[in-house]
Amino acid sequence: MCGVFGIFGDPEAANIAYLGLHALQHRGQESAGIVSAEGGRLHVHRVMGLVQAGFGPKELATLPGDRAIGHVRYSTAGGSHLRNAQPFAVDYARGSIAVAHNGNLTNHELLRERLEAKGSIFQSSSDTETIVHLIAASTQRAAPDRVADALREVEGAYSLLLLTSDEMVAVRDPMGIRPLCLGRLTRDGRTAHVVASEATAFSLIGAELVRDVEPGEMIVVDEGGLRSLRPFAPQPRRLCLFEHVYFARPDSTIEGASVYDVRRALGRRLADEHPLPVGDASDSVVIPVPDSGVPHAIGFSGRSGLPFEMGLIRSHYVGRTFIEPQQAIRHFGVRLKLAPNRAVLEGKRVVVIDDSIVRGTTSRKIVRMIREAGAREVHVRIASPPTAWPCYYGIDTPTRAELIASSHTVAEIGRYLGADTIGYLTLDGLVDSVREVEGRAGAPGAPDRYCHACFSGQYPVAFAPSPRARHLRLLGS
Repeated sequence: MCGVFGIFGDPEAANIAYLGLHALQHRGQESAGIVSAEGGRLHVHRVMGLVQAGFGPKELATLPGDRAIGHVRYSTAGGSHLRNAQPFAVDYARGSIAVAHNGNLTNHELLRERLEAKGSIFQSSSDTETIVHLIAASTQRAAPDRVADALREVEGAYSLLLLTSDEMVAVRDPMGIRPLCLGRLTRDGRTAHVVASEATAFSLIGAELVRDVEPGEMIVVDEGGLRSLRPFAPQPRRLCLFEHVYFARPDSTIEGASVYDVRRALGRRLADEHPLPVGDASDSVVIPVPDSGVPHAIGFSGRSGLPFEMGLIRSHYVGRTFIEPQQAIRHFGVRLKLAPNRAVLEGKRVVVIDDSIVRGTTSRKIVRMIREAGAREVHVRIASPPTAWPCYYGIDTPTRAELIASSHTVAEIGRYLGADTIGYLTLDGLVDSVREVEGRAGAPGAPDRYCHACFSGQYPVAFAPSPRARHLRLLGS
């Protein structure tokens, strides 16, 4: 999971890109980068770490021009190194181009082997660089045609932003696995076009959300304005459901549906499917694992009639532990990140709501903390189905062997966590809840328009016979 932001037509493009990336910081914390264009040249600044730490007035002053693209990253393909930070910017026979990518290419290893056999030299281990080499190798003349030519060879998930000295190009893969949206920013009598992974980036800069970029659509922005192209054959839509469950910010909208409303709907459905066992409701509370569990818990509380309380207090000086690259940080981070609120928990029957369980180690420590704070009972409720399969479309989930739900029953997971009871939302409950909110927003809402491979093992994109794909089959996918 990464975040991309682009703007074309504002004299403070780099400054606005900085703000847009700040609003997308939840999508990646390992590195950040901005590339601007002026006078036929691309200007680049990339850093490890957070946007705010790596970009100040001095750095932004080195990024002139009225157009820019930016990227915040956490590693999926490629390690956590500056050489893998994006956007990538290169010079080639047709000029200069920069590329920022959210997603993951499932056939990049085969493509890389083929390109290297023809003489290509790679500077990074990121799958995004494969796209750069394919663009450079294309025989098409215009940049949008070269991009389309390159992307016809790739498989997997991509929401891309590309910048040349003359154009900004935004592309979403034909299945629409990762989100991408288009906006408009009007300042001082000028109108700029903006593109971002989530509309929450538009709120910060005062831009208007125009619409989502459609699956398979290419948007080209230049001095003549904006045009929409459809260079790829249509494919079934497969929006990633985990965007609604966890990744997107709750104040975002994805394809017309409010993420906050979806999460509350998931909580309501979870309360229907897994209510608290019969007992004294007067000493029962519903608490979220903050922050991503808060809307889910609000929905559960409203449907169940049990009071919502903040039983876990989050330190906002610690990042999201799920996307930290080092396992040691992930294990240590739970006690840095969360503290139990004894005044809420002591003597209570506690229903703790979280968005998902991956390995189970963090959830186990949370249950233990709640018990140590005096809870009489701890009932775990998860607002998604068991995560039993790795994602290969841009989420850095571990191998299947590391996913607790791949080798344990729900009852076994509950015992491992130390919970009195445990309940996961069903896949039907997840899909129905998303469709319910999309329907109110006027979106299509077909039941088969989502990617839920991490829950079901039903992968919408076939895998190339690469070492990674063979590894997947060996693990039983």
